[in-house]
Amino acid sequence: MGERLIVVVGYAAAELLDIACVTTGLAAANGIGEPAVPYRVRVAGPGGGAIRCGSGLSLASDEALERVTGPLDTLVVSGGTGVEGAAADPRLVAHVRRLARESRRVASVCTGAGVLAAAGLLDGRRATTHWRYAPLLAARHPQITVDPAPIYTRDGNVYTAAGITSALDLTLAFIEEDHGPDLAREVARHLVVYLQRPGNQAQMSLFTSAPPPRDALVRALVDHIAAHPDHDLGTPALAARAGVTPRHLTRLFTEHLGRSPGRYVREVRTETAAQLLASTTLTMPAVAARSGFGSAESLRQAFTERYGIPPSRYRAAMRPRAATGTARLTGRPEV
Repeated sequence: MGERLIVVVGYAAAELLDIACVTTGLAAANGIGEPAVPYRVRVAGPGGGAIRCGSGLSLASDEALERVTGPLDTLVVSGGTGVEGAAADPRLVAHVRRLARESRRVASVCTGAGVLAAAGLLDGRRATTHWRYAPLLAARHPQITVDPAPIYTRDGNVYTAAGITSALDLTLAFIEEDHGPDLAREVARHLVVYLQRPGNQAQMSLFTSAPPPRDALVRALVDHIAAHPDHDLGTPALAARAGVTPRHLTRLFTEHLGRSPGRYVREVRTETAAQLLASTTLTMPAVAARSGFGSAESLRQAFTERYGIPPSRYRAAMRPRAATGTARLTGRPEV
């Protein structure tokens, strides 16, 4: 019986969750599905010694990175606070480059994209990484199209995942790609994961990604917008509510939120629609009305612009199946 050899690369101050999400997810696939071609997962680090993770815990390597040889099914490079040192280590980068040539599939999790970038494996490709690290990655490697929004991306045989627990989403996508959606769904249930998120679901939400604005006027309007997305939220109406001119309101929103009032309202309405699609059985016109869009077509246009998929497909992916209570999975990662 053959095996799918998966090598997960760690290094000093790697993120333990980046590694564990992959190893645990694949081990669960072996135990639950007993696939005809099971996974054999190895953790490799420079020198083969213990990997002192960023959390302070130590993880034993299965073997030295220098001694790993192909062919491999999948090479996964973890992220972590130690990525700067890892990406600057010519020997580690050279071994990642070498093993990538001998791998069917190459992937990174979180800031591990920095190591793939240093190895030249992301040149000319679209890639994602942790949203905090994305601007730095883009600045250092202009030859890469860095997209900070998705949970994970695929460009050819190279996959990149966003922050930390997105490693689990990526692992479920691998399982689905290798063994079909039924096994991926069973692994998700076993791990008590509510659902497998689409790769192009946004990493960050307006409702959680930033602290409330420091400006009291902007903060009050933000609260009003979130509570009443179906109200008249045009810039003139918001300005009148705040007792300022539309021009001054636009300046305040740009200064404190980094976007115009109109753009902010559109994003809030789209995220409200996403929540309704995932948690209710409202019809599409009803979702559009409750989230403040004038029509289902307006909702579709705004939703596709933000998430890259139409609302109907998002609902199919995000809502559990009523008959079984299990999560519906997305299609394969976008090529």
